[in-house]
Amino acid sequence: MAKQEKRETLGSRLGFILLSAGCAIGIGNVWRFPWLAGRYGGAWFVLVYLACLALLGLPVMTMEFAMGRAARRSPALLYQALGHRGWRWHGALSLAGNVLLMMYYTTVAGWMLTYFFLSATGAFAGFAAEQVGAKFGAVLASPAEQAGPMALVVLAGFAVCAIGLRNGLERATKWIMLALLALMAVLAVRNVLLPGAGAGVRYFLVPDASAVAAHGGWSALVREAMNQAFFTLSLGIGAMAIFGSYINRDHALAGEALRVTLLDTVVAVCAGLIVLPACFAFGVEPDSGPSLLFVTLPNVFNGMAAGRLWGSLFFVFMAAAAFSTVLAVFENILACVRDLTGWDRPRAAAACAAGILVLSLPCALGWSLLAGWHPMGGGSTVLEAEDFLVSNLLLPIGAFVYILFCCHRCGWGWDRFTAEANTGRGLRLASWMRPYCAWILPLAILAIFATGLWNVFAR
Repeated sequence: MAKQEKRETLGSRLGFILLSAGCAIGIGNVWRFPWLAGRYGGAWFVLVYLACLALLGLPVMTMEFAMGRAARRSPALLYQALGHRGWRWHGALSLAGNVLLMMYYTTVAGWMLTYFFLSATGAFAGFAAEQVGAKFGAVLASPAEQAGPMALVVLAGFAVCAIGLRNGLERATKWIMLALLALMAVLAVRNVLLPGAGAGVRYFLVPDASAVAAHGGWSALVREAMNQAFFTLSLGIGAMAIFGSYINRDHALAGEALRVTLLDTVVAVCAGLIVLPACFAFGVEPDSGPSLLFVTLPNVFNGMAAGRLWGSLFFVFMAAAAFSTVLAVFENILACVRDLTGWDRPRAAAACAAGILVLSLPCALGWSLLAGWHPMGGGSTVLEAEDFLVSNLLLPIGAFVYILFCCHRCGWGWDRFTAEANTGRGLRLASWMRPYCAWILPLAILAIFATGLWNVFAR
């Protein structure tokens, strides 16, 4: 193993919070959260979701931050630095999880760039609804329109990371996140004020027990809220641990985790106020999946006054959300490679960019040259298979491992974990939380794992 150079640090607390929030904030906040909230009872879903964030997301995020800050290493060497080499297999699994996530997320981020270009150039002007839907199919079926934007995302992301932690990643993320929040505010105000938008706001935020009953009842609501709360924060593959390794010990980590979670939640709620009022104002039923972003909403913007402008702004917003996640995960991959090889940033970034470009091609070509390959049978795509491995296996398994390591004597243990987490000013973990974190929390994670597998294989 190469000699380790002095650890880089972030320039500000704000940079740490925005970087961590940028990793958590992604495409799922924008299309999946609003649809789930409307389908499962509006405010009922939002309240249960917030409870799940507090009970599931905050403890695990705090654990990742604490392990990263104590180790001052990437997930690849996290356990060795903490004196527990026997757990290092999970470091390798975390690196694999980050790479696998980017093998399909870069393609989805490329869709946002494509649709920004199409919206900005007026490509949808005069299109009927069927033509907008056919355009998305044509984009998927074109190897060049899939691989080209994906490659642009990969090269731009690693170029930012290669510049440096403070001057590249931290500075870029601050601007992206501030632009994201500004665009979000403009779009939310605009769409809430549309004629007929009130129905979309009610669909999203008014409690509706009949909607809960019509879609599987309270057990289904709790399951979906639990899944959304857990997976929106991307916990379990060290995505948050890396940023813990870059910060000082001035602030206790439970409070930092709370701030990141609140920012992620604000974006999700505002996304609902962007998407659903617009759909209802133009008489379009919102649905789940890619069709909401790439079929339904372009039709909505076509019907708006100045729709070309608003459509372009929306897809800039989406591209910013996607790219903030890409930058954060690329930094994690880059840090792992640097810890393992001792390479400097430019050399490691070039190697990582080349590797991710090649590994992302199967997903990018999954609707064209590889359209006949169905990894999970039926009509499944490469994207669905890769997302299943990350969301249903690596994230919950990884979170379970972090809990065992931080809360039990077979690993780091509760006392050392809380000593690190509570160092600094701010919100602290109390001793009475130990039984919950050690026993109830891992059972909840196992429930997420089991229901995720059931939902896939029971179809």
